[in-house]
Amino acid sequence: MAAAAARAHVERIRRERFYVGREERNPLAEDIHQAVSYLSEELYSKDVHFLMEHPASSIRTPTMNAEDNEYPLDVAPALEFVITKKDITATGADSTLLVFNNERGFSSANIESICRIGKSTKKGNRHLGYIGEKGIGFKSVFLVSSQPHIFSNGYQIKFSEEPSADCDIGYIVPEWVDGKPNLDDIQEVYGYSKSLPTTTIILPLKTDKILAVKEELSSTHPEILLFLSKIKQLSVREINDDPKATKISQISISSEVDYKTRKDVDAESYTLHLAMQENGKGEEDECTYYMWKQKFAVKPECRIQKRMEVDQWVITLAFPHGKRLSKGARSPSVYAFLPTEMVTNLPFIIQADFILASSRESILFDNKWNRGILDCVPSAFVKAFGALLKSSSNAPLFALPPIFRFLPIEASSISLFDSIRLSIKNKIAAEDIIPCESCTTKKVFCKPTEVSRLDRAFWRILNMVQKLGINLRSLSSHGTFVLSSYLDCQEYDNVLKFLGIGYADYGWYSKFIEGSNLMKEVPEEVYLELLSFVAENWWTKFTNTYMKHVPLVKYVGGNGALSYYSVECIKTNSVSICLAPNVNDLSWLICWNQDLSGASGLFFMPLSTQGSLNVLLGRRQVMDWLQNVVRSKVLTPYEYAILVAKALNTRRLVLVYCHFLHHSHEKKYITDGNITKLCCAMPVVDNNGYVINGRSSLLVPAKGSKWAALMVSNPWRAHNYIELSADYTCAGTFAGNCTSEDQLMSFLRTYAHAVDLPFMRPPNASFPNASSPLTMENALLLLQWIRNLRSSNFQLPQNFLSCIRNGKWLKTSNGYSAPSESFLTSAEWGKLLQTQSAFVALPMIDQEFYGNNLNAYKVELGAIGVMFEFADALVHIGNHFMSISTASTLSQANLLSLLNFIRYLNEKHLTPVHLIERIKNHCWLKTSLGYRSPVSSILFDSEWEAASAVSSLPFVHSTYYGGDIFGYKRELELLGVLTGFKQNYQLVIDNFKFPTNPITNTVTIFMVKCVRYAAYPQDFLKRLKEWKWLKTNAGFRSPAETFHVEDEWKCLLKIVDAVPLLDLDFYGDEIMLYLGELRKAGLVTSLEGISNGIACRIRQLLYASSFTMERRLALLACYRELSTKLCGLPGGLTNLMHCEKWLNTSLGFRAPKEAILFGPEWGPISQICSLPFVGDNNSQKGMAKEIYSYRNELISLGATTGLEQGAAFVISGLNIPNDASSVTAEAVNSLLKCIRNWRRNGSALPNNFMVRIATKWVKTTAGYRQPNGCLLFDSSFSSFLHMKDGPFIDEAFYGQEVLVSFKNELETLGVIVNARAGCALMAQHLTGLSNTDAISRIYSYLEAFHWRPYYTNDNWIWIPKGINEGQWVNPTGCVLYDNCSLFSSQLHVLVNWPV
Repeated sequence: MAAAAARAHVERIRRERFYVGREERNPLAEDIHQAVSYLSEELYSKDVHFLMEHPASSIRTPTMNAEDNEYPLDVAPALEFVITKKDITATGADSTLLVFNNERGFSSANIESICRIGKSTKKGNRHLGYIGEKGIGFKSVFLVSSQPHIFSNGYQIKFSEEPSADCDIGYIVPEWVDGKPNLDDIQEVYGYSKSLPTTTIILPLKTDKILAVKEELSSTHPEILLFLSKIKQLSVREINDDPKATKISQISISSEVDYKTRKDVDAESYTLHLAMQENGKGEEDECTYYMWKQKFAVKPECRIQKRMEVDQWVITLAFPHGKRLSKGARSPSVYAFLPTEMVTNLPFIIQADFILASSRESILFDNKWNRGILDCVPSAFVKAFGALLKSSSNAPLFALPPIFRFLPIEASSISLFDSIRLSIKNKIAAEDIIPCESCTTKKVFCKPTEVSRLDRAFWRILNMVQKLGINLRSLSSHGTFVLSSYLDCQEYDNVLKFLGIGYADYGWYSKFIEGSNLMKEVPEEVYLELLSFVAENWWTKFTNTYMKHVPLVKYVGGNGALSYYSVECIKTNSVSICLAPNVNDLSWLICWNQDLSGASGLFFMPLSTQGSLNVLLGRRQVMDWLQNVVRSKVLTPYEYAILVAKALNTRRLVLVYCHFLHHSHEKKYITDGNITKLCCAMPVVDNNGYVINGRSSLLVPAKGSKWAALMVSNPWRAHNYIELSADYTCAGTFAGNCTSEDQLMSFLRTYAHAVDLPFMRPPNASFPNASSPLTMENALLLLQWIRNLRSSNFQLPQNFLSCIRNGKWLKTSNGYSAPSESFLTSAEWGKLLQTQSAFVALPMIDQEFYGNNLNAYKVELGAIGVMFEFADALVHIGNHFMSISTASTLSQANLLSLLNFIRYLNEKHLTPVHLIERIKNHCWLKTSLGYRSPVSSILFDSEWEAASAVSSLPFVHSTYYGGDIFGYKRELELLGVLTGFKQNYQLVIDNFKFPTNPITNTVTIFMVKCVRYAAYPQDFLKRLKEWKWLKTNAGFRSPAETFHVEDEWKCLLKIVDAVPLLDLDFYGDEIMLYLGELRKAGLVTSLEGISNGIACRIRQLLYASSFTMERRLALLACYRELSTKLCGLPGGLTNLMHCEKWLNTSLGFRAPKEAILFGPEWGPISQICSLPFVGDNNSQKGMAKEIYSYRNELISLGATTGLEQGAAFVISGLNIPNDASSVTAEAVNSLLKCIRNWRRNGSALPNNFMVRIATKWVKTTAGYRQPNGCLLFDSSFSSFLHMKDGPFIDEAFYGQEVLVSFKNELETLGVIVNARAGCALMAQHLTGLSNTDAISRIYSYLEAFHWRPYYTNDNWIWIPKGINEGQWVNPTGCVLYDNCSLFSSQLHVLVNWPV
């Protein structure tokens, strides 16, 4: 448009719309100005949001309007912001912002709308792609500029926020620009190297907005171009005085490719490459965005008035490949053609025609239009995602996983968008989108629920297998599709978790490994990796799966062939897969195991497998699994030999095993020490061809052996003495190793301890060959055998030795005898014993028979029992003597013969000690208690008389043996018989018995001597304490029941009778020498003990009511006497006198502390109290005088004497008589004293006392009253009343001084002692009076204290009729005055009756 036409158009707007140049003024001018002002200030929350506005249209944001504008076909739509310090508008601005747009330019309609409020040229054209809508956006530029300028298509106008002087309206009144700026000024800023764009908006910035504008410009988000169909370039330039400091930022869409239209879903997709360059740097930041644009029909229920012309929602989703472009600001997630401020945390951008808040910062969440759009987003995403994933048909599988980053796995902080995320999750689960491993080159996609992941470690193994060229086509053939390895990695864990894709169940691995035959196809390195994987996951994954049935473990079979075992088969078949510590051992063991494995169940891993295992990185884990699960063993040849030995069960295997040990030792596979252990433990083949596993000893084959010459046959086969088979002497070849004849036998002698005589060690068993005569040669061989055994420190077994000792194989003078019964003696003492001994003929060894060779074996003969010494001969004689005593009873002659023999030996100076030692401890001597040993017997004499009365002792039976026995006292003593008492008190008490006859004083003295002289009399004393053996004046008693009383304590005996005293007349003075022993036995001698006994007896009398007054007086007398002598009584008696109720009082028996010693001051109070008096004639039955003589003793025992101390008795014993007149003033005086004493310690009077005191016993001027029904007359009453006017306590009876002194005590009892407190009681007393004067005084008294009756309708008014007559009437029947005599006939006129 020409400039003239444009100017004319502007002037017409000013005149017609704003009344400029007209005489009248626009009546709405002020309202229009304020409306625009408020709108521009409040429209956006940020001052600089105007940057989204552009003056090319009255309702456009800079970018929105640029997008809505029309562009020439030969230009690339662009928008440029330039900020400069030049004041080209001459408005005094420090900085100016210029916005350039190469559109066709403003039309007249655009100018019309920008000069109005809320009127847009795009209204109703939403369906044509226009994105501005509010018609008010341009007005917000006034927030940063007071005078915005527009140069476009011939128009050059400006607006001002100040009201125009021509019309009083601001903001929307256009004003033509004639001066600054002009087009040259604008061109200078833009630059002369290029043509000036059609439209320029110039904003002289407010000083306080410059920084905010620059920040907004610098943070313009690069992704703003993604959803604009027209604008392809947006740049920001800041011009400074220093050209080097000039800042330039440019965003552009560099290319658009892969455009595809999908008619089935009314969608299109394409890829945009967005570039950003700042400050002219050579490098550009780029990001590629996969764009998906899909149309959805608008749902009828979501239509709104603003979009009535729109029938389709167009939803665009942008998926950034790589890092999104940004300029430090947060990247918006929601666009309404231009960015909002919303960040959804979704990995893609949503663009749609949303209804925005006025600020454009967010969409309206509660708007049904917006909700309808958002409901379509999940469907659009699923289609876009599937198309993106499957469109790359030629792309390799490794290119697909990055696409899965577009899945919204992270929760959104905006609940509405999080629901979109969850909806996407549900929809995507039904789509075939997951790339899986395939047996062909064709890509296979499955639903997430049909796919499983594999363990990363297993993938590593599969990759190794694939590199080896081994086909894995069966990977997805075992119940689930296997996720592509490119996606199945840690990087995509969260994505896969979002999709619900879990790991394959543990059973899958076993099916695949078995089905793919992997274990047999892969080389050793991969095999061990597979084994390592299984081992690592065995306990957590595979222990309860089919994996235990998969053949996993390699081994070399018995035939040398390679085989495989499963874990379950290993357990079921009881086999073991073994390894060796080193490969040299392994080859040796594999070779021999071919012969031995059949029995042992042991197999070895192949040599190559163990070699690879030794260098495996995860060797420890595999070894742990092999040892703990497979139960494999790492065996050295020695350990292998141990296990094989346990399984040998055939003759051939046992012999092969023996050859294996021989050659393993010979080739140094097994050490000497270990080979010995193995040989000693290995099974052997015996002479009968049987396999023997256990043995005690190993005998060389019988042929040519010495043992067979002595024994003929093996006598100890039952004791595991095994004779080796002759096979061990033969040659043989096994596992390629040869053994020569007798070579194996030599090996067994050395390491298996195969033995012959004289090196055989016998068992603890019988030796039958010794039971019959032996030839000289065999006898000497036997002795040589014994010599060898003893020289090796071998102790001959008991049974074996017993057979040799007791077998009759040794030739003697008495024929063949047992060595234990034979003697090898000197001629001298042998002949002597043979002639003098009447018991036995000694068997002497026939040395000539043995060629006089036996002296060389004297030690061995001694070891098997042959005797050489005189002492042995005596023992032999003793044994013979004992055999006689065992077979029959010894006669007197036998005993005398023995005693004579002992005497003979002594006479010949030959000690009989060995004979005596042999027989003295055996029970062959007849005594009074049966047969006893000599050392346990006693030869009776007079010294044992007393002891025999109280003990059971074995005295030699002199009647049986006759009196001659006493002539051998010396010989008996040698045998151990006790022949005198010799202070054997301990022996007596150890055999003590209670005598059946009465005990004499002599026996008693003997018993206490036993206590004194015995070493351990404790048990004896216990028995004495329980037995009644001491004689007393009351008969025989136990010690604890018997007393010995000193003279100074004799007063105790007067208290009670029948005290059992020790009978000194019976025992005499000697008994006193043993008083200490009697005390130990329990005799009571201490004062404390005696007093306890007396006290016990007193209690018995008290309980039986037999403790008479005389005894009580005796008790007090004893108390006085002992207190004087001993300064007090013993505790037992003292406790009784203090605590027991033994004093007879007026209220029955009481303890002293519960009794009162009666005195004159107790007389009055006794009238009104029940008190426990001692000393009054009533309680003491005429013996009060005697009781009073013990007054001090009673006081010391706790008895109360004075009234002052007896308040508690009075308080508890109050008993006011029914006849109140019997209560004397003295009694009341005493009672009040007691109450005062009671209250001194701060104690309140007990409730039961207050109940008992509440009777009519107080004498008043109105008769007897309860304490709370009377008053104490004092000066406070005398001002109003006379004493006789009320129930005042009778002073004449009690005495005024007494009453005043006990005022507090009376008040405690309830007596009213205060005039004010007595009103109620006086009022109660009032109605019972008839004396007018008294009544008048009481009225005055009550009035003085303002007393008022609670019940006002009672008869409170006194109408006198004479001096002491009248009547009480109700106040309702009275009037105060009746001057006109109106009421006197019916009512009482009170003024007529002054009271």
